[in-house]
This record gives sequence, structure tokens and C-alpha cells, in this order.
Amino acid sequence: MMTRRPVHLTAAALAVGLVAAACSSGSTSTTSSSGTNAVTAAQLSKLTLRIGDQKGTGAQALLTAAGLIGKLPFKATWDDFTSGPPMLQAMGAGSIDIGGVGDAPPVFAAAAGENIAVVGALLGNPLGAAIVVPKNSPIKTVAQLRGKKIAVSQGSSADYHLLATLKLAGLTPKDVTLDYLQPTEALPAFDSGAIDAWDIWSPYIEQVTAQDGARVIANGVPIGNTYSFEVASRSALADPVKVAAIRDYIKLLNEAHTWSNTHPDQWARVWAAETGLPDSVMIKAAKDSTSDPVPVSSTVINAEQSITNDFYAAGLIPSDIHFASYSVTTFNSDVNP
Repeated sequence: MMTRRPVHLTAAALAVGLVAAACSSGSTSTTSSSGTNAVTAAQLSKLTLRIGDQKGTGAQALLTAAGLIGKLPFKATWDDFTSGPPMLQAMGAGSIDIGGVGDAPPVFAAAAGENIAVVGALLGNPLGAAIVVPKNSPIKTVAQLRGKKIAVSQGSSADYHLLATLKLAGLTPKDVTLDYLQPTEALPAFDSGAIDAWDIWSPYIEQVTAQDGARVIANGVPIGNTYSFEVASRSALADPVKVAAIRDYIKLLNEAHTWSNTHPDQWARVWAAETGLPDSVMIKAAKDSTSDPVPVSSTVINAEQSITNDFYAAGLIPSDIHFASYSVTTFNSDVNP
């Protein structure tokens, strides 16, 4: 994990109303509140919010590209992670306050008893997930993966994409050999031919198809709607000033996602500088991985519960969980129309 230096951001001169989220992980309520407190701009300007980031999500780069990062009324530190699971492990250990992940990491974190809660949601583009094979591979269909070695990041959104895609082809994880690798480990393994297939997300999909001639044998279209999330620690949600900061962060991040959907070329150029990949690769990635802000609604929570049930049925998490207990609807009013 690489930790960046703190970014000192301009304080906005306004008071922010908030509802402090404070439900326990054992609660069955999806809304968490403990009253309303006034948090001043001065309090926010003194706060440092610790934000988890990924080059695959690029929250810091996205806010920069949209011209919104200077509007955050607090200081921020940005910690880079290779995927969602290690980010939520760090969150559970108290190292970060909030971060963006795919659909599966909150399930694994909840099953592990981490004190986290989903606070924001994004409807994803199904082209942003895929199983890829090397260009000379004889594998043409998912059914042909039986007995093959597949790389995937354990507990990531790719882990669920693989589980669901195998299920549609009449396979289970027991019919293949799973090689649990982080993207930085899986990429050289894929390039060397050490694995037969790789389930991954943007911009890795676009990188290996453009630079290595890899082929996509399945994307997320057959699975249907999937979501990504902003997840916060329970300790942050118990702090009224951090709750106010999280509210501002979610508002601006949702605005940035909406902007990027209509300005993919501009977003891609900034994202390319962040990842070190060519603009041509990142323009394709930006168009494939659009995200639309949505409320943490019953539809979203039920979708996550279904994912939870699938992982539990496959024996990939130790216990079934009630996902509504790990969801907070307090910030739904901050979703852009």
C-alpha cells in the first residue's frame, strides 16, 4: 500500500446540517441516526478525513478531473490499495474512514465482523467487469473453463462476477482452480501464461486487450445490475464532524461521477496520468466503467443480500449475514438527481 501525502483542501464557508450515523452492526435498521447537530465550517476545516482509493476507482483523480477536489471543506489523506478487500481490512483496523469498493468487499468484510457500513451506492456499467483469456488461448466460452486455472482477487467484485458467470454456465468454483491474486500479481501471471484466464475490472480489461491482444469471453451483461459502494467505518459514523465531512465527500463524488459519464475523454486523460497507461486505453476504460449515483435503497440492499447468499451457498464466506444491518440510508438525500 502506498500512502500519499495529505492534500490540504479549501474550507467552504458554510455550516453543514447532519444526521449522525450510529447504528450497531447488529441492528436490523437501514437508517442510522442519533439526532441532529450543527457542525461549523471551522470544525470541518480542522478535520482530516482518511480516504481509501484505488487506481481502479480513482476517486482522487476523478474529483481532480471534475474540478471539484478543491471544494471539499476539510483536509484529506488518500491511501492507495490494490483492491477493495485490503482497503476494508485497513478500515476495520482503524486506518481509514471511508473508501470506494465493488459489490463483494462489503459482504466479505461484514462476514468477517468488520465494523463497516455502506453509505453510498453507484450503479455500474456491466462492461467494467470481464473474464479475459490470452490471445492464443483455445478457450472461447465460459463452459470451457472447467478444470482451468483462473486468477481472481479474493473478496473483490471480480470474485462475485466469476461466481455468477460460472453459475450461468453450469459450473461452480469447485469445477475450476482458483488462483487468488491481487491485480498487480495477476497481470504478470497472465502475461506469462501461468494462468488460463483472469477475472478483472477496468482499466485492467482495457489494458490487456489493447496491449496484449487478450480476448473477453464474458462480461457483466448476463448478470444484470451490479453496484459499487462508498463504505465508511462505524467509528467515523459515530463522529458528528466526520459524518458532515462524509456527507460533503459523497455529494461531490456523486457529482464527479455524473460529470465523468458525459466527459469521458477529459476524465480519461487525468486517469491515464494516475495509472501510467496510455490515453487510448483509458478512454476506453472510462466509457466501459461509467457509474450512476443511486440511493442505498431496498433494491440495492436486496441485490447485496443476494450476493451474500450466493457466496454463503458456495462456501466462500463463513456465515450468512443480514446485509441491511451493514447499510445506512442517511446519505440518500445527497444523491444527485
